[in-house]
Amino acid sequence: MSRFAEPQDPVFREMNTSLGFDRRLWRQDIRGSRAHARMLAARGIIGEDDLAAILRGFEQIEGELERGEFPFEPDDEDIHMAVERRLTALVGDPGARLHTARSRNDQVATDVALWVGEATERAVTAIETLMGALIDVAQAHRDWPMPAYTHLQRAQPVYLAHHLLAYVWMLERDRARFRFAGEQALRRMPLGAGALAGVNFDTDRTMTAAELGFGEPAPNSIDAVSNRDFVLDYLSAAATCATHLSRLGQEIVQWASEEFGFLTLPDAWSSGSSLMPQKKNPDCAELLRAKAPRIVGHLQALHGVIHALPLTYNKDLQEDKEHLFDAADTIEQALAAAAGMISGATFRADRMAAAAADELLAATDLADALVQRGVPFRQCHAIVGGLVREAVESGRTLSQLSDEELTARSEHLGPWIRELLEPLSLLERKQSQGGTASARVTEQLTLARALLA
Repeated sequence: MSRFAEPQDPVFREMNTSLGFDRRLWRQDIRGSRAHARMLAARGIIGEDDLAAILRGFEQIEGELERGEFPFEPDDEDIHMAVERRLTALVGDPGARLHTARSRNDQVATDVALWVGEATERAVTAIETLMGALIDVAQAHRDWPMPAYTHLQRAQPVYLAHHLLAYVWMLERDRARFRFAGEQALRRMPLGAGALAGVNFDTDRTMTAAELGFGEPAPNSIDAVSNRDFVLDYLSAAATCATHLSRLGQEIVQWASEEFGFLTLPDAWSSGSSLMPQKKNPDCAELLRAKAPRIVGHLQALHGVIHALPLTYNKDLQEDKEHLFDAADTIEQALAAAAGMISGATFRADRMAAAAADELLAATDLADALVQRGVPFRQCHAIVGGLVREAVESGRTLSQLSDEELTARSEHLGPWIRELLEPLSLLERKQSQGGTASARVTEQLTLARALLA
């Protein structure tokens, strides 16, 4: 006999059942239940014979789930109840004693925290793989000039290595964010908080926390069962990382186009057209762009779920898992795809060098050279701006302007500017820390490799 006199409406039952997506928590559920059972036995709340039966039952259940042979039943609401039902069917009363001194509220929160801890480790590994790929490609192209852009207009020349390494530093921050999310997930253990107020047994939550890898038990039972901050932390890290990958994806799309022609993607990371036989499309890079708002949407959605949610546990929190799981699957896939594309791409030195040789990219260097000759910078900016206008309007390059035209613009200009207009000269002048000069790129490569040491 139960509290309810009639069965659930089929529509509500379907809505309420989470087994379709939370079954992937089974490893964490069994791990947490084993630790809980050992603690109960250590405190004399269940007998040693009960513990032995429970552990024996879990061995069989674990094998069934690993092999895809677990006998799910129509009434299984979630993975937690399914595992407990199966355990009781296998070992009898000891299985029915397992849920002593815990609630599904603290059990589920613990399982999700353990899952997030493992997911952050996978994300960190995938990030480091991509970082390594970028560093290797940068090392191989450390002296290949290319234009860098602002507003998608050519701005100043840089080395390809310098440009690629920018993503390494973005990813290094992503790695730190995922590590933080993992630390927060495993900082304080919810298990043993009960439904919301604690439990009526003299448990040892410190023992359970130590076995499961948590720093300590959560000190407040209300906060323990209602906390999903660690899921938000993970989704936030994933959203920022995906946004970085979207920028890389967009640049790959641009660079692979005939208009840029800076790289060729391998066939393994490209798609064709159903109609146009000649097409080789950068679909994978395009999907990197599209995956980012998907993950950001999961973060926003969970913020919406938790927003103004009264304490303590509410069924709303069941919605955390689909957002979490899809975001984790998506970011891990995106990181692997980015590493594959970067490692397999063939860069075209001729196209990049030709674009970097545009003399207008030397305008800032020319203004700085005038500063070094004692001219105030704002005057230098105006002088060089006028020089650029004259060259553009006459259809010539800066070096094609005559000596007379140069001095007519300013007494400080002269033939000396032509030597400054050499592309490599422009690159090697950027000697400041973090700049694109060869010595600084070599220094940066050393720093980048140290990140993975």
